[in-house]
Amino acid sequence: MPIDRLSVLTALQTQGVAPVFYHSDPEVCLNVIRACARGGAKAVEFTNRGDFACDLFGEINRELIKTDPDVVLGIGSIIDAGTAAQFLNRGARFVVSPCLVPDVARVCNRRMVAYFPGCGSVRDIGEAQELGCEIIKLFPGASVGGPDFVKAVLGPMPWTKIMPTGGVDPDAASIAKWFGAGIVAAGMGSKLITDAAVKAGDWAGIETQVRATVDAIAAFRAS
Repeated sequence: MPIDRLSVLTALQTQGVAPVFYHSDPEVCLNVIRACARGGAKAVEFTNRGDFACDLFGEINRELIKTDPDVVLGIGSIIDAGTAAQFLNRGARFVVSPCLVPDVARVCNRRMVAYFPGCGSVRDIGEAQELGCEIIKLFPGASVGGPDFVKAVLGPMPWTKIMPTGGVDPDAASIAKWFGAGIVAAGMGSKLITDAAVKAGDWAGIETQVRATVDAIAAFRAS
């Protein structure tokens, strides 16, 4: 079932956290992604790591489309248009980069797929918005200025939607700091989906952690 760009943007902002994950075993990947979805984060970023990641992504996504059509699987760590096109042809619902790559934005726009480029300066953000990017990935979040940077950008550019990756932890204090500064979502990797939980096959534990994070974000927004 096609998932349009607006639905992807809405889902990501609603859940507030984008789980970021990679593993070379497709069964492990499916278990983790399904645990995230059960925990309330149906939009998941699979990262382009390791050899044959594109083939692995295609295998995982083909299965999810059959069994879990409400999962929104996107691809991260994309730095060139050719690689973006390969993942788009395997059903990626959104594309994330560590940097701003105009050619990737154009490829995604042609397919009406959301693109979240990594930005570390106001100039990057302005260029990304000119290319039609609705949500900006602040990367690496803590290193380029953290919540103070977010507040500073939103002053003169209040329409900006920022999603940091790197530096946002799945605890109430970190969530309050970042969401209080004005972010719309946050990418979270190994602190959300821990290596220990993955190695132990603790899918219920991952689901519980994701649910707690989604709930903590919702609770902060409500307050």
